[in-house]
Amino acid sequence: MTATIMEFRPKDRIYQDVEPIALIYRSMGTAAAEEVVARALGELALTMSGLADQVRGNNTLDIGRQLRRLGRMSEQLGLVSLGTVANDARNCIDSGDVMAFAAVWARLIRVAESSLATDSGALDQQR
Repeated sequence: MTATIMEFRPKDRIYQDVEPIALIYRSMGTAAAEEVVARALGELALTMSGLADQVRGNNTLDIGRQLRRLGRMSEQLGLVSLGTVANDARNCIDSGDVMAFAAVWARLIRVAESSLATDSGALDQQR
């Protein structure tokens, strides 16, 4: 009997809310808003990178707090999916469910890559 190996490539739908960014632009003007948004997205990417280092190093000591921070920052920028999955990962850590965390972490990586991709241009789905 020969086993067939199937490749599974999950594709997450990314939800974003344009209103938080639009509010920043309306209140600050284009030049200042671009700087603020770019800085915030850079900080978000650094936070995600730091989390990835912690997970790779199996250092979960402070990961719940970092996931909460990632969730808040994502929501403030209208990155709904990223914030939701970060909060789901934090809930897995808080409950001590290592298997669930591994699955949600893989999803968080996919969602972060899609949400923070510089070449994505338009939003996939607005909420």
